[in-house]
Amino acid sequence: MSTVDAGTDDLSDEELLRYSRHILHPDIDFEGQLILKQARVAVVGAGGLGCPAAMYLAASGVGTMIIFDDDVIESSNLQRQIAFTTADIGQSKTETLCRRLEELNPHVSAKPVRKRFEGKEAVLEGIDLVLDCSDNFATRSGVNRFCVDNRVPLVSGAAIRSEGQLCVFDSRAAGSACYHCLYGDMDEATGAANCAESGVLSPLVGVIGALQAVEAVKVLLNQHQQSLGKLLLYDANGALFRMLRFRQDPACTVCAH
Repeated sequence: MSTVDAGTDDLSDEELLRYSRHILHPDIDFEGQLILKQARVAVVGAGGLGCPAAMYLAASGVGTMIIFDDDVIESSNLQRQIAFTTADIGQSKTETLCRRLEELNPHVSAKPVRKRFEGKEAVLEGIDLVLDCSDNFATRSGVNRFCVDNRVPLVSGAAIRSEGQLCVFDSRAAGSACYHCLYGDMDEATGAANCAESGVLSPLVGVIGALQAVEAVKVLLNQHQQSLGKLLLYDANGALFRMLRFRQDPACTVCAH
């Protein structure tokens, strides 16, 4: 086998070495690593959640990532958005993050989309998974509708103050709930706080972003069934994880038929 990249249907010698700890893992193995290499994942938001989630997915060997964000890097971002440095202030978040991902792993392709997610972008064709790392309900609702309409799994994360949330949705599964089943028609005016208003613990977004990456790998390997219908809550102050179960809303205007 060549030491150069072997294409999408094989792993090169360098990739075998790079991903050796995955290949040794019985839940991943060579076949699973090849699935990750062939995967196309969209990450919506290149901030506190998107940075660690995308970096772990790049390190894990997810072959193609599309990063959505219309913002530029500010000094206040550096407290938690770990892909960025002081020298990056004023630069595009998505372009900077994509450059970092390819520096971290030259075997992956990171494509920046310098705009808010609309769900109509041609680059989304053939997407296998979406990670919602955004910070507003309008975007979250739009991402959810795209995923339901196109039967694409969704890993949603959120963090505020010292509290985090994580949930996996998969509209391909019969009777599976969606984001709207859980949160309804909540909008910015009805209590959608963000870290710019309420603050956020720096490592908290790393915890939730890393958990999003864990769930993303599980989805891509079709090992996520036990995560469906569960909302994970993390209280950093109390050092507590809690799991709440929920079901599809039969009256949901997005996913119920």
